[in-house]
Amino acid sequence: MPSLCPACDSTEFQLLFTASDRLYNTTSKQFQVVECKRCRLMQLTPQPAPSELEKYYPKNYWFAPEMSTASRFEEIYRRFVLRDHVRFVERAVRESGESGPVLDVGCGGGLFLRMLQDRGFRVMGLDFSLDAARVAWSMNRAPATCATLEAAPFARQSCAAVTMFHTLEHLYEPRSYLRAAHELLRPGGRLIIQVPNAACWQFLLLGAAWNGVDVPRHLYDFRPADLDRMLDSSGFEMLRRKYFSLRDNPAGLATSLAPGLDPMARRIRQSKEGPHERLAKDLLYGALVVAALPFTAFEAACGAGSTIMIEARKNRA
Repeated sequence: MPSLCPACDSTEFQLLFTASDRLYNTTSKQFQVVECKRCRLMQLTPQPAPSELEKYYPKNYWFAPEMSTASRFEEIYRRFVLRDHVRFVERAVRESGESGPVLDVGCGGGLFLRMLQDRGFRVMGLDFSLDAARVAWSMNRAPATCATLEAAPFARQSCAAVTMFHTLEHLYEPRSYLRAAHELLRPGGRLIIQVPNAACWQFLLLGAAWNGVDVPRHLYDFRPADLDRMLDSSGFEMLRRKYFSLRDNPAGLATSLAPGLDPMARRIRQSKEGPHERLAKDLLYGALVVAALPFTAFEAACGAGSTIMIEARKNRA
């Protein structure tokens, strides 16, 4: 068990479940997910050391377009489902009235940044992976840096917005990234974060099989109350939240139910598939995603969607 809860300093935890890497099969090692008895923050234990954790992130963990027909269709699909993320950020920056670039933390291959550029935004990317930053530059024309946010080479109060899509759950100290973002944002700048929602119906129904816990890559699993506390203690005021992502919610349920059909998981596992088998699995996975849409939309409409996207600004107090 952990010695201390990073959110409330409690020393009392309860075990929720034990699991290994169900999605990518990078390890057979078993990990526990525990919950703080006081504030209910969920965390992985034992948390792998950085040198060990790196092994659980395959080199092609992020999407990079290839020349194949299937890859081109995948990029078209990704552009389609990313549009609600782009619209969410566009509205936040417009209503902030601030000028300056949008910094995407954990930018991966930079497709999201390219879509923002296409809408006239100045952008910058940041990622742990040098390969990801290189793809962002070369394939998506998005300037990207390989660094941690605390050590990022950007001027204080230079950003109109900082975005973190599925980043906080991977960090040893998520609050340190929120504080670093606070320093980088202009006075009226916006912070946009998205994480899996551990208060969703999918987690209640599926438990350890829910894709959102993603053992062992997710070090923490957040509920809305956890995010509220972290934002408040880091100097932010929550403005808006959304429980549905067209990119993540239906696909997340499909992957939870059939991880062996997930296209990225198959690519990372280097599954041996002929062209007909690959097409059949892609079509079956796509059908499962479509079938998951009504449930995930209803779940989100009830405030229990499997992701939570938040817009926040610096506290004016």
